[in-house]
Amino acid sequence: MTSISPPATTADPLAENPARHRRFRYRYAKLAYLMLAPAVVLLGIFVIWPAIYAIYLSFQDWSFYKAPSFVGFQNFVNVLTDPLFSDAIVRGLKFVLMTVPIMLVLAFLFSCLVVSVGKKFATVLKVSIYLPTIISTVITSIIFTIIYDYSGGLLNWLIGLFGLDAIPWLGDPKYALKAIAIPAIWLGMGLTSLIMVSAMVDIPEEFYEAASMEGANWWKKTIYITIPQMKNVLLYLLVTDFVASLQQYELPLVMTNGGPLDSTMLPNLFIFSHFRGDPTVGYSIAAALLLFVVLGAISAVIFRVVSSEKSVD
Repeated sequence: MTSISPPATTADPLAENPARHRRFRYRYAKLAYLMLAPAVVLLGIFVIWPAIYAIYLSFQDWSFYKAPSFVGFQNFVNVLTDPLFSDAIVRGLKFVLMTVPIMLVLAFLFSCLVVSVGKKFATVLKVSIYLPTIISTVITSIIFTIIYDYSGGLLNWLIGLFGLDAIPWLGDPKYALKAIAIPAIWLGMGLTSLIMVSAMVDIPEEFYEAASMEGANWWKKTIYITIPQMKNVLLYLLVTDFVASLQQYELPLVMTNGGPLDSTMLPNLFIFSHFRGDPTVGYSIAAALLLFVVLGAISAVIFRVVSSEKSVD
């Protein structure tokens, strides 16, 4: 009987020659560092150095008209003891609660609709939901300001058909922040929905087929399959939408300029208004850094409470 010898394996020349292996590794690492260098340089010039210089100026009594003088933590004390700043932070958190939960729920329902229809109709739906994202925030602010107009706005005309009195949507502190929340949701839903659609498409169809064989309805499939499989994506959207909503700036600036009675004075608009009207820049920089701390702390809490998991193939 003729014995069959196993096929000969080709030796790896790099494994047999450690010196050559180290030389190749050094060459590849050098190429990688070379390709990363432009991004690192730009990051250092436009992000890292301005951040370091901003921290330095936050401890200075400084303006555009005089040299800085060291005042220690006085700027931070002034910001923390300013009730207007704390009110702006609380108002920003209320704005987040008005926008982020509704945006995530509506985007999730829309994404479920997209993945359940035919390919052509799904394309139409995705294009229609993404259109607001490419519209300028300033243009959106002007459009909704016209819609909310007290005397000739579309919204008051609609409620007038039901015999209701006109409402000063942007002139009443009771309605102004809610009126700004609606275009914020409209602007943010497009990208959020497309990210959710991409996550849903990646869920294996076998999971749903097995659940259907067990008699599971849409609700049970959503609770036990869709949401757990999208946990990392939902966590990402929760944090990014939270940060974007708390830093909303253009809508209150154009639509109300922070009014009426500071009812729409969100944190970024407060910092900008103070920077524009106060020659002492150190206060504004300290307020911006404290807002960064608030964003980072709450984001860390979200990550802690809603912990992410590694995806499993």
